[in-house]
Amino acid sequence: MKIEGAVGLVTGGASGLGEGVVRMLAAGGGRAIIVDLPSSRGAEIAAELGDAVRFVATDVSEPEQVEAAVAAAVETFGRLDLTVNCAGVSPAQRILGKDRTLYPLEMFTKAVAINLSGLFDVVRWSAYHMAENEPGEDGERGLIVNVASIAGFEGQVGQAAYAASKGGVIALTIQLARDLERQGIRVMGVAPGMMDTAMLAGVDDKRRQGLIDLHVFPKRLGRPDEFARLVQTFMEVTLLNGDVVRLDAATRLSPR
Repeated sequence: MKIEGAVGLVTGGASGLGEGVVRMLAAGGGRAIIVDLPSSRGAEIAAELGDAVRFVATDVSEPEQVEAAVAAAVETFGRLDLTVNCAGVSPAQRILGKDRTLYPLEMFTKAVAINLSGLFDVVRWSAYHMAENEPGEDGERGLIVNVASIAGFEGQVGQAAYAASKGGVIALTIQLARDLERQGIRVMGVAPGMMDTAMLAGVDDKRRQGLIDLHVFPKRLGRPDEFARLVQTFMEVTLLNGDVVRLDAATRLSPR
């Protein structure tokens, strides 16, 4: 799959990793639909990047909005070749606090609704439309890239909802690839480590340095453009399918 002429839908596309993918597509001659919350910078980014980019305000935990957003991509640009699921939340709380405060069930449910159920909803509607494409190289009709996390392998203290939801994304990767092989749709996952995104915006310098120190080498945060280049590699190398790539500078999370 070439970037030039490709149409991509990017959830969480108004910031961080998603924004990196949107900018990569626009710079390479592709087109992109930014799917993000109404309060996001989606409209601003679309205006900056011009006619190749559109913004569709969407909450991925709302099925009607997801269906409409994916349909809007096809209606706007005539097809859908690539979907990258970056939308997510990362609540943090122990199952039992020091005073035996119980983990709120609604916190867990919300994280799963966005990070896993919402992602799956975007996947199924994307596949529905991609299946209509004329096959390209190797009979390919589309590519879906889902963002997991290294926490999906090694969840830390306080990451019950985040680890469970991202672990689900990891488990889905090979299964989705097998389900969609008849349609010529590939599925890849990425498990990022410590990335310089909005999730770290409120972190103080000491905590930020602590996160950097978790990386074995290089000792720095990952960048959205690096994630975007990895997605570009997935697009261009059609033999890549059904696997999760750790983008984490060899980090393995300890309990804390």
